Amino acid sequence: MGSSITALPPDILEQLQALLRDPRVTQLDATTRINAILAEQGEAPVSKSSVNRYAIKMSTIGAKLTQSRQIADMWIGKLGNEPAGKVGALLNEMIRNLAFESAMHLADGDEPPDPKLLKELSVAVERLERASATNEKTQRDIEQRALAKAAERVSQAAKAQGLDEDQAQFWREKVLMGGV
Repeated sequence: MGSSITALPPDILEQLQALLRDPRVTQLDATTRINAILAEQGEAPVSKSSVNRYAIKMSTIGAKLTQSRQIADMWIGKLGNEPAGKVGALLNEMIRNLAFESAMHLADGDEPPDPKLLKELSVAVERLERASATNEKTQRDIEQRALAKAAERVSQAAKAQGLDEDQAQFWREKVLMGGV
């Protein structure tokens, strides 16, 4: 992105982004309006070419986000009946891939990556990994509770069929160890 665009004050950058999203406003009009605001504040103007480069880049990113959402919607629709853990794992993997692609894109750019963007990307990845670990632990806990219930039922059924405590304990442990 053009350095004159990334150097804009956040409120003016937001206004530029809003103008560029409005299909009724041309890039030339957006540039003119933003430069008028910048002139009022005594700031340096932005060039038409830097606004154009920024608009193209934002359009490309928007198209990729739209495509990612469509792919996610397709997979979520396909996996709608799958256990939530599997869908969550798929989404986590997709987000990891997007983060990786974003990092690679930043590394390949002509300009140094924006430190704020790098920080946001690293925080997002850290949160994703933490959420993934929490999801895995929750899934393991659910499975262990279900297995413990099943083992207890087997033990009770064994006793009800006349097996002694040691025999019932044997079958209970078999279930807990996955041997049945």
